[in-house]
Amino acid sequence: MRGSIGSMLLDRLRHIGVSRIYGVPGDYNLEFLELVERTPGIQFIGTCNELNAAYAADGDARMSGIGAVLVTYGVGDLSALSAVAGACAEGVPVVVISGMPPLHAIGSRALVHHTLADGNYDNVMACYRQFTVASARLRPETAVMETDRVLHAVQTLKRPVYIQFPSDICYVDVDAPAPVAAVAKPDPALLAQAAGWIVQRLAQARQPVVLVDGMVRQYGLQDLVLRLCTQRGIPYAALSTARTLLPETGALWLGPYGRRASAPGVADYVKNADCVIGLGVRFVDSTSGYFSQELQPGALIDVQPFSLTCDGKNMQGLVAADLLDAVARKMGDMPPACPTLPASPDHAAPALPDAQPWGQAAFWQQVEAFLQPGDIVGADNGSSMVAMLHARLPAGCSLLVQPVWAAIGYSLPASLGACLAMPERRHVLFIGDGSFQMTAQELSTLLRHRCNITIFLVNNGGYTIERMILGPQAAYNDIANWNYAALPAAMGGDAAAVLSLKAGDRAALDTALAQARQHEGLAFIEVGFTPMDAPAGLEVMGQAVRRYDYGIETPELP
Repeated sequence: MRGSIGSMLLDRLRHIGVSRIYGVPGDYNLEFLELVERTPGIQFIGTCNELNAAYAADGDARMSGIGAVLVTYGVGDLSALSAVAGACAEGVPVVVISGMPPLHAIGSRALVHHTLADGNYDNVMACYRQFTVASARLRPETAVMETDRVLHAVQTLKRPVYIQFPSDICYVDVDAPAPVAAVAKPDPALLAQAAGWIVQRLAQARQPVVLVDGMVRQYGLQDLVLRLCTQRGIPYAALSTARTLLPETGALWLGPYGRRASAPGVADYVKNADCVIGLGVRFVDSTSGYFSQELQPGALIDVQPFSLTCDGKNMQGLVAADLLDAVARKMGDMPPACPTLPASPDHAAPALPDAQPWGQAAFWQQVEAFLQPGDIVGADNGSSMVAMLHARLPAGCSLLVQPVWAAIGYSLPASLGACLAMPERRHVLFIGDGSFQMTAQELSTLLRHRCNITIFLVNNGGYTIERMILGPQAAYNDIANWNYAALPAAMGGDAAAVLSLKAGDRAALDTALAQARQHEGLAFIEVGFTPMDAPAGLEVMGQAVRRYDYGIETPELP
């Protein structure tokens, strides 16, 4: 089949599931954008800047399976790079396409704008190689082969890839055979041996447990994991990167695991387990209670996407999905384990008396009751994420957080991507004032696309998460106090279609929540607190960060 390089790239993007490309027009990508406009089945979503575009593609990919972002060379590339690094850290498959200067300019080392004007066209690629699993600069003679190589990598490794697309090759015709599906298959003998190791350990275990991490989302392993746990009666717990991936109700759900950040029964059960099946587990500071995890020596069976480590033996060339399926089949009629489980976790806040003073304790209890089954709940780094990681979420909810890269401001544009990927679901976002000011422009894009989302702007007058670490009264943790509730109207929101409210006490919040429940479209609710008012877990987190980063045991709290 013969066609243009631009059409070939778009066909292959659609083939792997891309239906939206986020980005910003630039002079080197305009011809490709003209082609996107004329291509059915793929839509360009213009954002306010490239950083937000890449965050939106990340949020879209977490819901749909893959995301894509289009930038222009140099200025756009580097603007998006922090978000691309975040997707790499968190294991999110995003295709980054950079419209770059024409091949004749690259070949002659022409001094053009959006470069350092030194003739160097390799420095941006060098930056992206640090944060992607594959990269390529397309040329007519190798465009098809290089495109297939890079897209194979994003499907297999589930992390970002990078394609430089010179501006003068979009309509160059090439032979483009139909793409071949990327399927990795392990050696059957190795697979049987690896499954045998795990089944033997499970047969001997008195207290097994499954620890779930982000790999389960990356590779869509939810059904396989649930099948394994229910078939054998194995309880499971989730790190913060894997909340809501598996049902958070029922006898086998232990609860969130973060050692010191866990409920005592969960932490003790995992500590005493003699067989811990870790599914892609990485004990990062922010997901392990600052490296407080405790496992019995030799208890961990470490299942990674393409390897297994068990009893000191390592096996490469496996595929996690095939391994979990082989374990379930090999267990056959093995009787289920009968571990003594801790009481079912209850993460709901205790009932507060009507006289309870206004503050975050009251706020989080009220909004937790506002959440509905099936909601997609975004929470930005800081008070919001800590509160939601300790919340009991209704059945079928999806939690959109970024605990590893932990960039403040991530959640607003990521929620844009999630909204467009899943418009049939209700979206709820909790974001602090400091985080909001990082990426506030994308509120206008949410309004432009009439997204169904309720946004809670938690106004603490600055960076409360940093105050909990150091400088509770320091000026460097202060920010300007915007008139947040006025922003939807200023950003083009139709007064009849947008609900914008403020709440400064429990009664006002109850009224706002009642209105938001009945509202279709964007609802924006600003809630105000004093600078050091935060969920209980945030102070504990601040102490842990302070000890680890600075060796300081006691804070200078007022």
